[in-house]
Amino acid sequence: MHEQVRDYQVTQEPYYRAVGDEVDLYEAAYAVRMPMMLKGPTGCGKTRFVEYMAWKLGKPLITVACNEDMTASDLVGRYLLDANGTRWQDGPLTLAARHGAICYLDEVVEARQDTVVVIHPLTDNRRVLPLEKKGELVEAHEDFQLVISYNPGYQSLMKDLKQSTKQRFGALDFAYPEADVEKEIVSHETGVSNDVAGKLVGVAERARNLKGHGLDEGISTRMLVHAGSLIARDVAPLAACRMALVRPLTDDPDMRDALDAAVTTFF
Repeated sequence: MHEQVRDYQVTQEPYYRAVGDEVDLYEAAYAVRMPMMLKGPTGCGKTRFVEYMAWKLGKPLITVACNEDMTASDLVGRYLLDANGTRWQDGPLTLAARHGAICYLDEVVEARQDTVVVIHPLTDNRRVLPLEKKGELVEAHEDFQLVISYNPGYQSLMKDLKQSTKQRFGALDFAYPEADVEKEIVSHETGVSNDVAGKLVGVAERARNLKGHGLDEGISTRMLVHAGSLIARDVAPLAACRMALVRPLTDDPDMRDALDAAVTTFF
C-alpha cells in the first residue's frame, strides 16, 4: 500500500449489522470495480456500511462530505504556493484514483453539477481522471473504486443526480432496519438494555409515521444512538429523547407536542 493512503486504512472493524445480502452484493461489485451508489435516508447506516466494507476488503477509504461550495479543484487538486514556488497537491479523488483507495462521496447531490461531472471518466471503461490544470491523465489504480451516497427523500429538480450520472453506478437501497435489528444496533452502540433500546425504536417508529404529515424526515438510527448514549450516562430518558430526538427534528410547536407525547407513551 502506498504511504500516501496508508493513513486512510480502516484498522478496526466497524460495527455493522447486515440486514440483507448487501455485503455479498458489494463484494461482487468491488470485484469488478463497479462504481456504487448507496441510496437511503439520513442516518440509516450508509457511511458505516462503506467503512465496514473498506475494512473487510482491506482497502483505504477516503471520504469526502460534499457541499454546494465544493469545486472540481477541491476533488481533483490544485497548485499551491510555497517557499519554493508552486507545487501541485492531489485532491482526495485523485489521491484515491492514483494510489488505489475507495473514494466515498457522501451526499453527492449537495455538490454542484459542474463538480459532479469530473467523476464521469472514472465511472466508465476508461477509468481515468484528467487533471486539466496539470496536463496529466491519471489512470486509476486497479484497486480504486468510487462510491457515492445520497438521500432520495431530499431530491428535487434542483438537487438530484442527472440520469447520465446515475446510470454509471450500481445501486444499493438502504432503509431504517426492522425493529428487532434496530433495537440490537442501539443496544450494541450505546450499552443500554434491550428494553430501553426497544422503547427508543418504538418512539422512532411513531415519528416515522409522521413523515410527510408535518415532518420532512423521521428519527434516524443515528439519532437513536445519540439518545441511548445519553440514557447510558444516566440522563433521564424523557430529557434525553427531547434533546436527541425531538428538538433536532422540528421547530413546529404542535409537532413537538406530538413527538413529546410519543416519548411519554414509551417512557
